[in-house]
Amino acid sequence: MFTYPSTGILKMAATIPLAMLRENSEAVISEVKGGMGLTRRLAEMGLTNGAKVKVLHSAPPGPILVMVRGSRIAIGRGVAMKIMVNPPEGNIA
Repeated sequence: MFTYPSTGILKMAATIPLAMLRENSEAVISEVKGGMGLTRRLAEMGLTNGAKVKVLHSAPPGPILVMVRGSRIAIGRGVAMKIMVNPPEGNIA
């Protein structure tokens, strides 16, 4: 969420699932939509709110290879659909 400086109006940033990002694009994790077990497991791997992620390899229907906090991690596509990110413009597949 951000505020337009001139008007003070709040606008929600677009969030998309991590699985929708193109290869070699970066984004910031905004939310993990899952139960406590999944959230904890992803947090232990460094995938937490505010973490910057880069998609290294993504070829459907296989897993997605991401770089987060200096580590390369393979994530299943179903799990990647539960990780919501704020991408820069133009990085959506």
